[in-house]
This record gives sequence, structure tokens and C-alpha cells, in this order.
Amino acid sequence: MKVTVHVDGGARGNPGPAAAAAVIRGEDGSYDEVSERLGVATNNVAEYRGLLLGLRRARELGATEVEVINDSELVAKQVNGEYKVKHPDMKPLHAQALQALSAFSSWSIRSVPRAQNADADRLVNEALDSPPRA
Repeated sequence: MKVTVHVDGGARGNPGPAAAAAVIRGEDGSYDEVSERLGVATNNVAEYRGLLLGLRRARELGATEVEVINDSELVAKQVNGEYKVKHPDMKPLHAQALQALSAFSSWSIRSVPRAQNADADRLVNEALDSPPRA
């Protein structure tokens, strides 16, 4: 089963309160969404956490192929091997993302302008606006 996964992460302040989200759409018209508050993180860490969240949910839904769409050129190019991962906080997240992607029979990742990733962006903001769970 192939799915398209729109992922996003964001922080208010950098670092600051952060959240991650994913919207998963199947070729059969199925739809799922997931989000989580992350505590304090940087924007880039939140973007990676959104990617990991989306990949985990896609696997839970039974996906075998995944097309990932995000609005972080940095994350997309690091995962595709076009950019090196230099920041120490990013290296383990990058490794986790590659490991998670390897579980799929095929995968791709690309970045788009934020407006083309609006559903995932909305979920991040909703998570940031919601009161923290006790």
C-alpha cells in the first residue's frame, strides 16, 4: 500500500515550545492525521520529529511505500544525501529517519512551499495552541 505523508514540525522561538504533525493519505482515499507536542526544541529538531512521527504512523497503517512531503528543504536534502548533517543534535534524528525509511519497499522525500503543506502545518499550530496534557 502506497501513502503520501505530509509532515511538519515547528517551534515558537528557536528553541521554544515545539510540536510535530503528519497527514497520511492513501491511494484508496484513506486519511489519517497525528500530532504531538514536543516540549522545547528547535525548528529543525521539530521537523525531523514530524518526519519520524509520520513514518511511524504510516507503518502502523500498513504502508509499504511512502512519499514524504515536507516544507523543510534542509531535512529533505539531508535525508536524500544532498546535504551533510553537521549539527550533533541532528545526527541521531537523521539516522533514525533513514532507519525508519528503510522499512519501506520504496520511499521518496521532497520539500514544497509551506502553502502546499497546509494541513500538516495547521496540525502543528493546533498542537502548539492546545493546553499541555497533565
